[in-house]
Amino acid sequence: MTPQTHRHALYTVDQVRALDQRAIDDLGIPGFELMRRAAWAALSSLRRHWPYARRIAVYAGQGNNGGDGFLLAALASEASMHVDVWSVGGPSHGDAARARAACEAAHVHIADGDAPDVLAEADVIVDALYGTGLRRAPEGATAALIERINHSGIPVLALDVPSGLNADTGQCPGAAIRAAVTVSFIAAKRGLYTGKAAGQVGLLELDTLGLPDELWADRSAYASLLDVHTLPRRARDAHKGNNGHVLAIGGDHGTAGAIRLCGEAALRAGAGLVSVATQAENIIALNSARPELMAHGVHGPQALEPLLKKASVLAVGPGLGQAGWGHAMWLTALEAGKPLVLDADGLNLLALEPRRFEQAVVMTPHPGEAARLLGISTREIEADRYAAVTQLATRYNAVAVLKGAGSLIAAPDGRLAVCLWGNPGMASGGMGDLLTGVIAALLAQGLDAWEAACLGVGLHARAGDAAAQEGERGLIASDLLGPIRRLLNENAA
Repeated sequence: MTPQTHRHALYTVDQVRALDQRAIDDLGIPGFELMRRAAWAALSSLRRHWPYARRIAVYAGQGNNGGDGFLLAALASEASMHVDVWSVGGPSHGDAARARAACEAAHVHIADGDAPDVLAEADVIVDALYGTGLRRAPEGATAALIERINHSGIPVLALDVPSGLNADTGQCPGAAIRAAVTVSFIAAKRGLYTGKAAGQVGLLELDTLGLPDELWADRSAYASLLDVHTLPRRARDAHKGNNGHVLAIGGDHGTAGAIRLCGEAALRAGAGLVSVATQAENIIALNSARPELMAHGVHGPQALEPLLKKASVLAVGPGLGQAGWGHAMWLTALEAGKPLVLDADGLNLLALEPRRFEQAVVMTPHPGEAARLLGISTREIEADRYAAVTQLATRYNAVAVLKGAGSLIAAPDGRLAVCLWGNPGMASGGMGDLLTGVIAALLAQGLDAWEAACLGVGLHARAGDAAAQEGERGLIASDLLGPIRRLLNENAA
């Protein structure tokens, strides 16, 4: 694995520890040297982001993360900064103790004992309290210290991981540092890219500490970050039949907007034809708002059958409902055996009547829907989003997208991807309907379920970021339609 590939690779804490040990054992790089490199990387990040900083406060724990902090303090002092250091949690050992001795040799005063009641006056606080090994909530004086840091108004540089954040799951079992910048070392930890981590890490940087390519040779990552991809340019003699026919099924009484958003997103994402099967009362509104959608009033399974025969891909769920009409549409669509995207009530009905799929399926639950599909609580889903999305893909034999901050994509064969894009403005009605339509259109254009899910999730999130340039608050789903089209056509080969 090359460093460039490594930049898109995510690892578990245990995998990163193995890489660290391999650097020591196989490459002959002492642990203290790795610690020294981490301190230099952290000081470089601090100077880059806060060039005005003259006073820094370092809060160091007893482990190797604290050792990084001690060495950073020594380097900062040698660079003529005023440095205050607090050692929290007891005596250091091994390389961390050696780092503390180097800090003392640089004539930096280190205050020992319980976490201080009053924070030092500082331009920047350096969080070196806990490393990647913390799995429990911080306790007592340390938890109180974290809360004081968070409320101080002083920007925080977190070393490797914000203290209190689980570097494997992205969750915070208790108090956790809210960093302005996090500089992570050697390899990217998977928990820093999903869930609650979005509110804790701030700007996330990775420094591989100058380690050679061979460190990653023959080492598989746990997951990968989505990269920017698009579709190839269309042939000059292309016609609408080359680009698939999506049938969007949904829009029970009062929910015409959901199925319209889904259908229009499929059009903007390049499907050659898009039909809509919905309640008859929605037809006039759909035809007047978007005449390119071929809207059909469908009262039951018999009326749906001829539409299913013409479609190449199905998008099932937006506004579907779980009453008699919605259930009949859902059951008939699934039994057609065609590739499909399932969302919203399409997933809620699946939770009530589970099945393993034989055809290509992409399912796009939010955490609440995922909880119903797995028969657990939403809290349990969010406690380990990676485990949840993997279980969804395995249980239903489908590509699963677990939506939220740091959306996750899992395939039944074990592949995992993480989306870095997206913003809080996208937490509004209709965004999921758009995603369903986008992924269905990509399936219709010949991508397999994994490819369609990865490109669709990334395209949808990037379109949300483009639309949010006018502000996150007030962002609505239809604002993404223009950016979806533009981004899908950018850099097409």
